[in-house]
Amino acid sequence: MALVGILLAAGRGRRFDPSGVENKLLQTLADGQIVVAASAQNMLAALPRVLAVVREGDDKVAALLGSLGCEVRVCADADLGMAESLITAIEFTKGAEGWLIGLGDMPLVRPETMRALAATIERGAHIAAPVYEGRRGNPVAFSAYHLPLLLALEGDQGARAILKSHAVSEVVVDDEGVVRDIDTKQDLR
Repeated sequence: MALVGILLAAGRGRRFDPSGVENKLLQTLADGQIVVAASAQNMLAALPRVLAVVREGDDKVAALLGSLGCEVRVCADADLGMAESLITAIEFTKGAEGWLIGLGDMPLVRPETMRALAATIERGAHIAAPVYEGRRGNPVAFSAYHLPLLLALEGDQGARAILKSHAVSEVVVDDEGVVRDIDTKQDLR
């Protein structure tokens, strides 16, 4: 049984557009791909099952992700923080042996990086995180061992607290995408 990919796509992206008019996930990258579509396609190329979490009312993102082959779940409490989206996904996929948790605004992570993280969990690690040029990045994989801690998360820190207090198997990668997200219009280049 493979890990389940979780694509978190329920944030407001206020750093990208404080007015909230432009959804950064629907912006076009320099290569012509839509940000969240590229993130989803890379995860779908790496894992057999991907669950995307979107915010309530974000019908365009939900429809796009569904059309690509993601299962889509709506997080009604997305404004309470990233933890709410993560819990929504994990509750829905509780029987999984683990999860690869990626962000909808990180479209440059290569599928082979995600496969390497999943393989690290499948070989017995409880947490696997990519490291590029000495910097730890995303996505991060967790085994079901950490299910109780993941379900207890709160706020907008995601699973950072778990990473700080538990052993992490670092996977060195030659993939700058693990440390590049789309936070500003300049990041689209």
